[in-house]
Amino acid sequence: MKKILFTILVLGGLFQFSQAQEIGIRFGDAFGGHYAVDGVFGLGQFSRIHANVSFGDNGVGVDALWDFLYQPLGTGFNWYVGAGPSAYLGDPFGLGVSGEIGLEYHFDFPLAVGVDWRPTFIIIEDTDFEAGWFGLNIRYVFGK
Repeated sequence: MKKILFTILVLGGLFQFSQAQEIGIRFGDAFGGHYAVDGVFGLGQFSRIHANVSFGDNGVGVDALWDFLYQPLGTGFNWYVGAGPSAYLGDPFGLGVSGEIGLEYHFDFPLAVGVDWRPTFIIIEDTDFEAGWFGLNIRYVFGK
């Protein structure tokens, strides 16, 4: 039963990534591994969902962060601040709340490159705080 539920969750997450406005990879530390499928879903002019499914540490990590402040800094540069739930589907199970602050550059061709910092307060299975999670995002931008 657990394997069926896990398969449904992964396939549902990959379906959501297929409808992203930007999709790519994230290198760096995350709740579940050091490599992630990275997607951005626009919600309006100044907000978006920044989601990841990470692999690597004998489990799968899922982050769904709402970037509620997404501001241009000039031609191609944007910065963002957000927060949202993070989960680790492995042994031991983990659930937490992550914050995010990042900077990204959108090229004239359909590519975005960014860096972010994600401090995470882990609530379940153990209570802990991780402040050193940094990442590099490389994403293809649809419709550009």
